[in-house]
Amino acid sequence: MAIVPAYIGMGSNLHNPPRQLRQALAHLAELSSATLMQVSGFYRNPAMNAPGLAEQPDFVNAVARLDSQLSPHELLDQLQAIERRQHRQRDRDLRWGPRTLDLDLLVYGDVQLADDRLTIPHPGLEHRPFVVFPLVEIEPQLIVPGMGEIGEIAARLDAGQLLRIDS
Repeated sequence: MAIVPAYIGMGSNLHNPPRQLRQALAHLAELSSATLMQVSGFYRNPAMNAPGLAEQPDFVNAVARLDSQLSPHELLDQLQAIERRQHRQRDRDLRWGPRTLDLDLLVYGDVQLADDRLTIPHPGLEHRPFVVFPLVEIEPQLIVPGMGEIGEIAARLDAGQLLRIDS
């Protein structure tokens, strides 16, 4: 299979989030059919709270670029395995809840895909400063399929309370 640039959104708001992201990066670097190429800085931002959801700690987010030989679904399987290794608990009834680790496949080359397991580019990407600004940091000319250049997407967003922190 060809080598494809894949951009992974990473987030955590439980159990020392910066450590969770560093541990996830170590796991990504160990993938046999992908190479960790770039990592953005770490950014702190308030959690996205859904109505009725209790207040939760701020998230720490980053974006990593992998050069991958895995298919999108194989890469998704690997990302979910890393989440499980870091004790991610999935609750289908609780969207935007607290988590030890969230790994999202944001962009996979020029692929546009939507099925019952995976949507690429990640839905909502263009409205989320906590992934858009880290993407601009590592790949300012990135074209997000169906959405446009990441720099233009960033220009339409307010960074809000997004704060770069030491990683």
